[in-house]
Amino acid sequence: MSALKEKFQAKIGPMRERYQKILKEHGEMKIGDSTIAQTYGGMRSIKCMLWETSALDPNEGIRFRGFTIPELQAKLPKLPGTGEPLPEGLFYLLLLGEIPTLEDALAVGEDWKKRAQLPDYLLKVLDSLPQDLHPMTQFSLAILALQKDSKFASQYRAGMHKLTYWDPMYEDVMDIIAKLPEIAARIYMRCYKGAKYIAPDPKLDWAANLAHQIGIDKPDFYDLMRLYLDIHSDHEGGNVSAHTCHLVGSALSDAYYSLSAAMDGLAGPLHGLANQEVLRWIMDTMKDLGGVPTKDQLTKYLWDTLNGGKVIPGYGHAVLRKTDPRYVAQREFALKHLPDYDMFKVVSDIYEVAPDILLKHGKAKNPWPNVDAHSGVLLYYYGVTEYDFYTVFFGVSRAIGILSQLIWSRATGLPLERPKSVTTEWIEAQIAAAAKA
Repeated sequence: MSALKEKFQAKIGPMRERYQKILKEHGEMKIGDSTIAQTYGGMRSIKCMLWETSALDPNEGIRFRGFTIPELQAKLPKLPGTGEPLPEGLFYLLLLGEIPTLEDALAVGEDWKKRAQLPDYLLKVLDSLPQDLHPMTQFSLAILALQKDSKFASQYRAGMHKLTYWDPMYEDVMDIIAKLPEIAARIYMRCYKGAKYIAPDPKLDWAANLAHQIGIDKPDFYDLMRLYLDIHSDHEGGNVSAHTCHLVGSALSDAYYSLSAAMDGLAGPLHGLANQEVLRWIMDTMKDLGGVPTKDQLTKYLWDTLNGGKVIPGYGHAVLRKTDPRYVAQREFALKHLPDYDMFKVVSDIYEVAPDILLKHGKAKNPWPNVDAHSGVLLYYYGVTEYDFYTVFFGVSRAIGILSQLIWSRATGLPLERPKSVTTEWIEAQIAAAAKA
């Protein structure tokens, strides 16, 4: 048993006891009151879901196991001579709640390398798909095809005690995360580069190998991949991809079913597709204004956009009420590596003028940029110009967070998720009863 797995096993008992104590002593305590508006509005902000690996504060932004993104950029281990933390170290943190050493992170990476080879049947599945099939469809199908090798499904059929569910789930999660970079790279190369295959480099880390296998061998792009895969990894449990993984997993579906379903949600225009929509809009803005606009031109253009009943893509967030720390991390990367890039200049100028315009417009709850306002521009700068693939990068990253939580969900015996739904007639009856009272 690996050291990581042993450490995780040691944490299960105390966490189970913690759950039992909370439920026994405070199970009836209200932690949020559902309103009719929340019922009709997508269950927004109802506090009724357990998610250990991260939490999103409206004013502080995302915290991974209690740490902000700037704190993690300082604390998580980096390879010598590199600028961004290893995602292997972030996975260790999300799973154990402890900051790893560089040795710990490298051990996770070595474990993933041993599990990374794709089976022949999966390669045949990918080769059978139309090359113009959307990359996210191919990505989801590839993950689902690997279900054939699920250790959880196999051991569940054979019969196992529920307190041991976490063990094969851990193995499935490690197997699938290990394979995601090569799956993503093969899809990219067959869709856009004539199906040229680039073998992984055993000397490279998990994120750098993804960059290498799509044909971009630049140290700063390796760092961008590490940054991208870190900051997109988790965003508490209520977003569509995380919630989908949690919901499907609660039926004791294995990690392959759960992650594939999560990727189907991530592919939606209101979730993971947003970064490419922002990039298209920035390029259209530059086309309409003849290149890099002045701030006066940009101000008029943004007002015209809002007055025309449209939105400014990349601005606003369902929960955040400040500039997204993930946006700030990407901005700092851009200032270091591509300060004179035309599209970055436009992104930077929008950041200076858009919040004030949105505040004056008065309809946006949050006038600040989110993560999607920046990520596409960085990828485009390094030559990844195929927008439809951007959500696959997002999917590789998001797997780290939602699958580490999936292990915990099985370790602590979280039950089948089954919220109570109501009808409009029931709601109207409650309103009438309250009025009589």
